[in-house]
Amino acid sequence: MKGMNILSKEKSGESGMERGLKSRHVQLIALGGTIGTGLFLGAGQSIHLAGPSLILAYLIAGLACFFLMRALGELLLSNTECVSFIDFIKKYLGPKTGFVAGWTYLVCWITIAMAEITAAGLYMQFWFPDLPIWVTGLFLLVVLFLLNSITVSAFGETEFWFAIIKVIAIIVLILTGVILVSIHYKTPVGYASISNLTNGSFFPHGFKGFFLSFQMVIFSFVGIEMIGMTASETKDPQKIIPKCINDVPVRIILFYVGSLVALMCIYPWNFVSPSSSPFVQVFQGIGIKSAAAIVNFVVLTAAASSCNSAIFTTGRMMYSLTKGSKNKFAKRLGTLSKRGLPTAAIFFSTLLIGLSVILDIVMPSGVFDFISSVATTCFLFIWSLIVITHYQYRKSLSKEQTNALTFKMPFFPYSDFFTVGFLVFVGVILIFRIQTLVALLGSVVWLIGLYGFEIYRSKKLE
Repeated sequence: MKGMNILSKEKSGESGMERGLKSRHVQLIALGGTIGTGLFLGAGQSIHLAGPSLILAYLIAGLACFFLMRALGELLLSNTECVSFIDFIKKYLGPKTGFVAGWTYLVCWITIAMAEITAAGLYMQFWFPDLPIWVTGLFLLVVLFLLNSITVSAFGETEFWFAIIKVIAIIVLILTGVILVSIHYKTPVGYASISNLTNGSFFPHGFKGFFLSFQMVIFSFVGIEMIGMTASETKDPQKIIPKCINDVPVRIILFYVGSLVALMCIYPWNFVSPSSSPFVQVFQGIGIKSAAAIVNFVVLTAAASSCNSAIFTTGRMMYSLTKGSKNKFAKRLGTLSKRGLPTAAIFFSTLLIGLSVILDIVMPSGVFDFISSVATTCFLFIWSLIVITHYQYRKSLSKEQTNALTFKMPFFPYSDFFTVGFLVFVGVILIFRIQTLVALLGSVVWLIGLYGFEIYRSKKLE
């Protein structure tokens, strides 16, 4: 029995964390983390803005995300004992930048989880109108905390099945599109046909609509970097990480592009409602009366999946940021359980997410929506830092070390330049809509304030 409480070298890395994530876990963690309500509920708005050109926007954004993932993968494989990608940012861009990035990423995920826990309560009211939102949120948080506190493989297994549900929904839509187009099915607005895809113009709102769509497109990929939190808990990371990074972006592009093509072949893009789920619209249009209930179940799963990912991510990030701290409370958060899990950090993060129940009561929805928008915008900053860190890492290697790399970033350094340039381009696009401009300014204020605090804190410690 004594031996069961001691993590072996095979089970745990030097970091002390349990290596319980399998290849299928890691692949579905990254895949499921980026497929959510943005596709199932928000795709109608994106289609209405950009029309068929939305497909091209996803392909371009997908290429940038692929390079982002390759940069992240190369960093992870350089030291698989690092708890998170923040450790690399600290090393190559300095501790102050690492501090800002770490706490920004932590707050981002906590905010996202708060929004999703509230959304889950609203989704449950579809079936149980009198059920208080906080009851669903509390139940979900307790279950997910327990799953995250058992073993890391329990989290991986849960996320695997959450992601499978979303993937099945997308595959069903794509197959439905293929069948309906093949039989030239009559819909309420015409016939299912490939010609519906353009319905007059590939850029119906000109380049303005096309460019403005990038904001929604790039934010639909939020969570793809989560694989950067799994390396220290993955079995055989040198083999699994490269495979997942090469597969996941391609699969995500196929799922997003495939579902969008299917939607716009069944219904012309200008008949897709911007205010309701296009999935519901299509399934109801072919006579499936329970379509709304089915999609509601899928988005409820997506919300639970996002919360599950947030608890995992924030727990690891909290542990990474407090590990080695001399403060008594922080020191407790920076310790591992006998199972090799940051249980204390997971518990504290879950408590913070649980504050959403109180915030729903005392904070106006507009304020919380603003905070969520700021958090989402901050992902542009996080992603840019990952790529810049990779650039600095590669510049620090000798020619012999570079030649010895087995998982090189394609087209380096131009791929890094392209990715950072693209993220800056998306940031510039945010200026042209008042809602996104306010969020962008809010994120800039947050980052400057946090950086100023770290400078003040560092001087005080000296």
